[in-house]
Amino acid sequence: MREWWRDAVIYQIYPRSFQDTSGNGMGDLAGITQRLPHVASLGVDAIWLSPFFTSPDRDMGYDVSDYTGVSDLYGSIEDFDALIARAHDLGLKVIIDQVLSHSSDQHPWFTESRKDRTNPKADWYIWADPQADGTPPNNWLSIFGGSAWQFDPVRRQYYMHNFLTSQPDLNFHNPQVVDALLDVMKFWLDRGVDGFRLDTVNFYVHDAELRDNPASDWTDFPGNPYEAQNHIHSKSQPFNLEVLQKMRALTESYEARMMVGEVGEMGDRQVELMGEYTSGGDKLHMAYSFAMLSHDHTAKHFRRCIETFQKAAPDGCPSWSFSNHDVERHVSRWAKPGEEEAVAKQSIALLCSFPGSLGLFQGEELGQTQTDIEFHELQDTANIAFWPDYKGRDGCRTPMTWDAGQPNAGFSTADPWLPVKPPQAANAVAGQEAANDSTLHHYRAALAHRKDTPALRMGDTRFTDLPEPLFAIHRSYSGTTVTGLFNLSGTPQTVTLTGEATPTGPQNATLNAGTITLPAFGYIYLSTTGEIALAA
Repeated sequence: MREWWRDAVIYQIYPRSFQDTSGNGMGDLAGITQRLPHVASLGVDAIWLSPFFTSPDRDMGYDVSDYTGVSDLYGSIEDFDALIARAHDLGLKVIIDQVLSHSSDQHPWFTESRKDRTNPKADWYIWADPQADGTPPNNWLSIFGGSAWQFDPVRRQYYMHNFLTSQPDLNFHNPQVVDALLDVMKFWLDRGVDGFRLDTVNFYVHDAELRDNPASDWTDFPGNPYEAQNHIHSKSQPFNLEVLQKMRALTESYEARMMVGEVGEMGDRQVELMGEYTSGGDKLHMAYSFAMLSHDHTAKHFRRCIETFQKAAPDGCPSWSFSNHDVERHVSRWAKPGEEEAVAKQSIALLCSFPGSLGLFQGEELGQTQTDIEFHELQDTANIAFWPDYKGRDGCRTPMTWDAGQPNAGFSTADPWLPVKPPQAANAVAGQEAANDSTLHHYRAALAHRKDTPALRMGDTRFTDLPEPLFAIHRSYSGTTVTGLFNLSGTPQTVTLTGEATPTGPQNATLNAGTITLPAFGYIYLSTTGEIALAA
């Protein structure tokens, strides 16, 4: 039987911004449960919950101080159990974030570890002596700016942190650490979760010799110095594979569970690692990277990502998405003013043509745009050092908009933790439900077409060479080929079709006497049982 996750559509929910039921301006687990019928109505297969665990919230929950506790902000463990039950009643699987590469500095494990060099958890984190002149052990850098090392005056050593100084990295070279994290995963599996999204999965293991990273191949020095290094020693180490194999063995001991890992790398290496981490059937079930969460909106880029993965892992399973909680929303990245709706509608048709599983970020089904956050409104202070060149992640994390006629677009009766502004409120669910040609209805149609088309879910993949901005992908299964043809620009294009094909599914292009006319951001699906040829 084919595993459910191989072609699943996974809808990401950012709990703090989905629905507030407590009146404190922040979303909660009960609010998610209340709104699950909307999610189910899209035709998705699963939800992914960003962290809701006990945390001081220095990085919005990605700094966990209790891996098996629920933050008071979001409710209780009973609220989580109710969410799981309701999701399963609606036919939705539940995937939860696991932030295992690092913890909060307020986690009891770290509190004990930093006491001295001989306590039982002294080696649970990555500690190293200063160099003779007092400087850090090596040149490794934090993604959020500065050195990846923070001096602790009690131990008189540095501890490593790839992210904030309040997010010390766990030491995966210590078997006790790996076992403890497996116990955490087991706790949630026993609670009924269907899988895990593993945060920064290639950051787990570091070079035990602490060798310096070499410089990257940069021409203009990047805005974030982290990008000036090739991080061959601080992450993505070979031993990482053994850790993933242990995690896979645990999930395989349960029925129909899965893991999807976030790979944080640069360039083609990130897609290659996706393949490496999913090949062989004994590591991750799926992986995704930031490759398609970029500003590159070209046929060459999309094709290269898919082909690079397939070459690295012919038996592996990718997960592709265009937006998430860490990047500018793709409609704002790819569209000029006035093009947003057309880009939003084309984007879901495009994504549905890709092999593997698909990821959607809350509000994406509304064609939601990036919120313009002013400096005094900032909550994501992790990246404040790079303002205004980089305005942080708040703009994509603003509250879900449900009804433009309600206070804060129906998200909360109180002032929300991030503002709901008019451009985002205008895209609210209620208004789109009432409009037959809305982006929301288009998402439902595109996802239903994919679910009803075996070639799009399970087919082999090949491409036709066409000049930019044209992208043609062919998915073949059981004697039927479905071709997706896309114009990735705001300028109309024409393509000549040779052979017999029938338009199928959502489209805004026309086929007439062998000529396909694609409007700005046009798209069409063609079904055929024979050979066809496309030419620009």
